Amino acid sequence: MRRTEPEGHGPVRFGPPLPEDGLPVLPELSAVLTAAASRGDHEPVGGGPALREAACGYWDRRGLHCDPGRVAAGPGAPALLLALTAALGGDVLVPRPCAAWWVPYARLLGRPAFHVPTPPESGGVPDPYALLETVRRVRAEGGDPRLLVLSVADDPTGTVAPPELLHETVEAAQGEGLHLVSDETWRDTLHDPHDTVLLSPAEMLPDRVTVVTDLAGALLPPGWPAAAVRFPAGEDADGLHARVLDVLTALDARVAAPIAAAAAYALREPEAVTARVATTVRLHARLAAAAHAAVVAAGALARPPQAGRHLYVDLAPLRPALTAHDVGDAQELEDFLTARLEMPAPGGHRFGDELEAPRVRLSTGALVAGSDKERAECLTSPTPVELPHVQRSLIQLKSAFDDLRDEAQRWEPPR
Repeated sequence: MRRTEPEGHGPVRFGPPLPEDGLPVLPELSAVLTAAASRGDHEPVGGGPALREAACGYWDRRGLHCDPGRVAAGPGAPALLLALTAALGGDVLVPRPCAAWWVPYARLLGRPAFHVPTPPESGGVPDPYALLETVRRVRAEGGDPRLLVLSVADDPTGTVAPPELLHETVEAAQGEGLHLVSDETWRDTLHDPHDTVLLSPAEMLPDRVTVVTDLAGALLPPGWPAAAVRFPAGEDADGLHARVLDVLTALDARVAAPIAAAAAYALREPEAVTARVATTVRLHARLAAAAHAAVVAAGALARPPQAGRHLYVDLAPLRPALTAHDVGDAQELEDFLTARLEMPAPGGHRFGDELEAPRVRLSTGALVAGSDKERAECLTSPTPVELPHVQRSLIQLKSAFDDLRDEAQRWEPPR
């Protein structure tokens, strides 16, 4: 029987994690962690002074003035978003598609979450007119929308919302009295920073935007959980900050002392960290471009990736081939491609898309999988995409999609 519900494959326990970079840990980070390993304690709830001051410096360098008293740290962005959702109350609005970890926390708290369509050119930020319509519909049905979560540099689509779209959406949200949480985990991973303009909603609406950054996006390995939240100015934010700390305290959501030391070091952005970030971004930009070219050449649809370590692929044009393989929904597509590509290919249903839509997120970190020596070579080679182990991964990806294209053409009905 064809599975029509992703039973046993739900978005919480089986939800995809943040895409990894596939590279060895920066030695300088390892040294800081090792030096602090004898500390068996943890940070106070919300982070200690050194960590919060380092986070302020990080945001100050990006044009977002910050005060340590309006910053909190936690063991990963999910804990912070859970605390914010609990503290703000009301219903939650998110773009479609959106990061896989956003909606489960609203549901865990019993809060309705409503998906708002994004425009064709980018993901992460809802279409302003669709946002207004959704807010009015929810209120007409007795709902209480209060929180909009968005991301200018988006997971899962890997796109960056243009400033004019962001401005219109922020204005619409302000007019409806919504509080915005801007997930800026991927803001430091722009593939072409000279031609891509990234603005934070906090620059446009300083009093109603809370910024969350998970350090796993660019600064720390995903297995070292640390994230920071920057609260807006104003008396309302004072109360929000206090309520978030209450929730974090109830969860005992603290950053372990060795991880806090590494996080503070990374947030200060010494030369070793900035050099590694730049090298990693260049590598994944090349991998994303090669993967995008492969899937588009096979007839699939995907927006050109502009940030992060992932791209979002729509296989609707290849549906005849998928049907021949008994693939009828996103869960079956996830199972099929994960096995064929030998890499994670979470279906679009995990990101809020309809189960029937044949969409997947592909992560470029899986393309550098290999031995420790092979992965280290990616950091020093002038042409990392041409390394044998990377080439093997790209060839496997291209062959899988080319096979689907050829099969789809065979199964097309005669015109």
